[in-house]
Amino acid sequence: MPSLSGQAINTGSIKQHHARTGLANPVAGARTDITSVVGRFAIYAAGDAQPNGSTTPLLLIHSINAAGSAYEVKPLYDYYAKQRPVYAIDLPGFGQSDRDDREYTARMMTDAVHAAVEQIRRIHGEQPIDALALSLASEFLARAATETPQAFRSLGFISPTGFEGRARDERTPGTRGRSWIIDVLRVKLWDRGFFKMLTARPVIRKFLEKAWGSKDIDEPMVDYDYATTHQPGARHAPYYFVAGFMFSTDILHVYEQLRLPVWMAHGVRGDFVDYRHKTRVAGRSNWTIVQFDTGAFPHFEVLDQVVSSYDQFLTKVQPSEVGKPTLVQSA
Repeated sequence: MPSLSGQAINTGSIKQHHARTGLANPVAGARTDITSVVGRFAIYAAGDAQPNGSTTPLLLIHSINAAGSAYEVKPLYDYYAKQRPVYAIDLPGFGQSDRDDREYTARMMTDAVHAAVEQIRRIHGEQPIDALALSLASEFLARAATETPQAFRSLGFISPTGFEGRARDERTPGTRGRSWIIDVLRVKLWDRGFFKMLTARPVIRKFLEKAWGSKDIDEPMVDYDYATTHQPGARHAPYYFVAGFMFSTDILHVYEQLRLPVWMAHGVRGDFVDYRHKTRVAGRSNWTIVQFDTGAFPHFEVLDQVVSSYDQFLTKVQPSEVGKPTLVQSA
């Protein structure tokens, strides 16, 4: 069957024996493993359409870092499982997904989003879905939505990358990837030792404190991050992240191409507060931008405020006359 991205995707259930020894699933619910052009990756499902809830599926996508996993979207997953069908994925190279020694790129991650969306839509009758991504995964979701806008009803970005520093606004797709960095990281003398140092508990804690802008972090996340980074092959995908292969050089142009309703949220504390280029999309009729007095994981700090804002945004999303979702403008 052809996929939304034009590549063959074969999806199906794989028994739980593929779960990693000593690593719990990052979120509750039923787990299915999707086999596609990007390899095997895990998708988790929970929730049903409630009488007062939504029947539109919601896909949640975690960020990319040394310890990424669906655990990063757990508060949102647990909350929305009480109201609507909700899904979360472990992107290739992370969590319960395959962690083979291969190239991990923005294209791979975008195709993983396509595969997950196709699987969800197959289950729910091909209806457009809502999708919400965290940090760097926002870039993958945005690109997927420009390639197959008919698959999405709305987009959500929490602490999205691409608005910081030097503008990444080239007109043709590309990444910041540097092969020499991969070569250096893979030198046998320090290959495993470097990653072991990078994922020591004190280092993980320090990273989360920088992300939160506070020492009051989510303690269970420290434990899960440590567990997931100490699985076989855990270093492969993060090394490609460090080497820049997942950062698109044209992402601002991609964001500007979006015509679907977009909800963007970010915090004001910690190391991830540079959104100088959000002026490129702020004020557009399809973009709703909010900020919270938090770090980069506002859904862990002020979940009630985050879901209130997001739900208010979703109430304004409805199909337009041409069949593409649009935002209802307030009088």
